[in-house]
Amino acid sequence: MTSTIDFAQVPDAPRSDDAALLDRFATDLRAAGYGHESITEFLGEVAHEALMRDALVPALRRISSLPEPSALGTMLGLFMLGTDAGHDELAAAFEATGIDGLLRLDAIEPSDGGKGRWRAKIDLRPHASDADAELWVASDLGAHQRQGVLRHDHVLGIGQASLTLAQTTIRPQVDTALDLGTGCGIQAFHLLSHASKVVATDISSRALGFTRFNLLLNHRALGIDPGNLAARVELRLGSLLEPVEGERFDLVVSNPPFVITPRPEGQDDAERFTYRDGGMPGDTLVATLVRSIPGILNPGGSAQMLANWEITAAASEGEEPQWSDGPRSWLTADTEAWFIQREAVSPTQYAETWLRDASQGRDPKEFALQYGAYLDDFASRNVAAIGFGMVWLRRPVAGSAGIGRLFESIGYPIEQPVGPYLGRDIAVADELESRDVGALHLVVAEDVTEERHQRPGAEHPGVILLRQGAGLRRTEILDTALAGFVSACDGDLDVSSLVGALESLIAPGDPEFSARLYEGVVRLIKRGFLLEMRNNR
Repeated sequence: MTSTIDFAQVPDAPRSDDAALLDRFATDLRAAGYGHESITEFLGEVAHEALMRDALVPALRRISSLPEPSALGTMLGLFMLGTDAGHDELAAAFEATGIDGLLRLDAIEPSDGGKGRWRAKIDLRPHASDADAELWVASDLGAHQRQGVLRHDHVLGIGQASLTLAQTTIRPQVDTALDLGTGCGIQAFHLLSHASKVVATDISSRALGFTRFNLLLNHRALGIDPGNLAARVELRLGSLLEPVEGERFDLVVSNPPFVITPRPEGQDDAERFTYRDGGMPGDTLVATLVRSIPGILNPGGSAQMLANWEITAAASEGEEPQWSDGPRSWLTADTEAWFIQREAVSPTQYAETWLRDASQGRDPKEFALQYGAYLDDFASRNVAAIGFGMVWLRRPVAGSAGIGRLFESIGYPIEQPVGPYLGRDIAVADELESRDVGALHLVVAEDVTEERHQRPGAEHPGVILLRQGAGLRRTEILDTALAGFVSACDGDLDVSSLVGALESLIAPGDPEFSARLYEGVVRLIKRGFLLEMRNNR
């Protein structure tokens, strides 16, 4: 186990060994209005939206049009736009910190050989937290801010993947939580709002240096004592589950280095991008985590992560490859699981995405070589596509079936944050285990609508659809019986009475009718289309 103090002075990472200096830095950021609303107002909606896409020109034009420098403009230029600042401009923006203080934090460096101009060594931007306060999150500068291929120990900042995981995570109050592969600490910050103690691990000491810097910079918003950081957060260096061997947690979250990357013969570990490449072939890293994480959970504990998985080409021509085959094979016998595939891309699309991610397209020959390596690697395992999605795992309490194992493909937009809806579905599945479904009084959820489609002149609809407007926004195809049941769900009659009435009307004497209808009703309850009316008449 490694103490958090070891990461206060990591080479090439911002320093966090002076809490008072970090407080002065926070004072300057606050005084300049270095937050989401102020930045949006300062730049305007169009320039701000472009900046969120890493398009810097509109924001640069806005700042260059100012009659004189402003503290907020100086900070934006330094930490988000990759520009430099003069001595006087910088001193005016950071009155409390001072230029010497910024140097001691290792946040800036000379940009012109020491002639009075400075540039940032870090990206720093606001991020909304679960503590109902904005945080400032430091990470490495991206390729759009500093030219060249990313360093192999690059510390990733706020990106779509980290935001997706934060929005997907179900957030019960827990005693212990683990952020596996913390990066710059984003998931740990969110965990602190509902976990008494958080352990954050990473294979990169630079990443842990950034995380410690961010924790102390935001200690007031996060509710932690800068003089006793270990009381709430422990930072540990190591690969996968090694730093927490022998321990158990109530909740694990992870945005692991899951990117499937070719492994050229003789490649040194120092050559891989550690923020995205876990050093294992194919999707082995994800498979390893899915198999092993339940073993570090307390009974009833859960884990959520993002992942890629390989989809092997179908064995026979004309068959569709089944994306869930791989994930199913990874699960141990005592694990509940919910996999949601959000998209699937071809090997060529996948290669292009990750070559662009690290700015590896600047050298055409190297780009072609790496592109070919991706395609050869996938071909060696007969990979037809690569899936990306969200994974929920739980170590069940003895004797509980819970949600079981679900594999869904949802490629359309869903409501964010979706975590509360996932939590509701899991809680309902747990509750139904001990309930008599026939005794429930049900109503249709407020966000649910019905669609009926029929050909012109047809007496009856050919297709009846039930759609959710919130959460996962699922669509259910209903048969006549289930559609009739839903239409009658006003809370007056219990499920058993409604099923009996429909059976006598539609299929008297059919011994399988009730079983089929009950199955459909349970599915609609578990998916949030139908809700129990707690105060029934």
